[in-house]
Amino acid sequence: MTATVDVGLFGPDSVSWQLHAEPAMWLAGIRSLYLQALHPRTVAGVVQNSDFRRDPLGRLVRTANFVGATTYCPTGEVHEHAARVRRVHRELRAVDPETGQRYRVDDPELLLWVHCAEVSSFLSVVRRAGFPLTAAHADRYLDEQRRAAALVGLDPDEVPGDVAAMRAYLTARRPLLRRTAGSDEIYAFLHRPPVTGWLALGVRVYEPLVGHLAYSLLPPWATRVYGHRAYPDVVATPMLRGLSGAVRAAQLTARTLIHDPRLGPLVPHPVLAVNRLGTWARPSARRLPS
Repeated sequence: MTATVDVGLFGPDSVSWQLHAEPAMWLAGIRSLYLQALHPRTVAGVVQNSDFRRDPLGRLVRTANFVGATTYCPTGEVHEHAARVRRVHRELRAVDPETGQRYRVDDPELLLWVHCAEVSSFLSVVRRAGFPLTAAHADRYLDEQRRAAALVGLDPDEVPGDVAAMRAYLTARRPLLRRTAGSDEIYAFLHRPPVTGWLALGVRVYEPLVGHLAYSLLPPWATRVYGHRAYPDVVATPMLRGLSGAVRAAQLTARTLIHDPRLGPLVPHPVLAVNRLGTWARPSARRLPS
């Protein structure tokens, strides 16, 4: 490696580089959508502006691609992706269904909630899946993710940068969170997305193995707000680890086959980063900083 290599926003020596390549990130992403939807204004912004009913997988894939791009792309591409997201959010408005007040979806309070729901879900689920993160790694990850928060327009100094600060933030937000018609719609959608064709054949498998499992990875207070029973921990954790292991095995099989980003809507950013930088940059628990 030379000093001129552009390793992106975080680089291969970061916690983010290792954590974001883990297969449990898929369940973590869905878990974060459940959590985000408990904020009434956040979920109203999604329901009123998103095309998720017509494009069931679109939002999850776009979120995964954005996280992948900001983690693994060269710095210039990272800022291009971020500028597009900010430009879209800048134009969006929503109406509070309770007060009738019109508001911007890029309100910093809402952006901060979405960021914290995402990164706390990523950290919680990947650790629960067995990824060997220490307390120091967890703090470092949240500190790194302040850079990602800045990309969507947040002041990094106002974003929780360690586990204690994140826990305090989430605790402070709990009185604002509640079950609404919007959260019920997201709950139903994430359990049984309205896909058609051959994808519809997999919904019966998806619902218990992905949709409800991701829901069950929420903290108990969140499932109480939703009012639906979750899998007990003694069921959810082995399911999470088994599913993550199966996906990891599939990734290892497919890794050498992926050389081009033009493979469809989901871009394999970690693999493309290794193709660009070399095998030394391959994400691994063994590369976690000491």
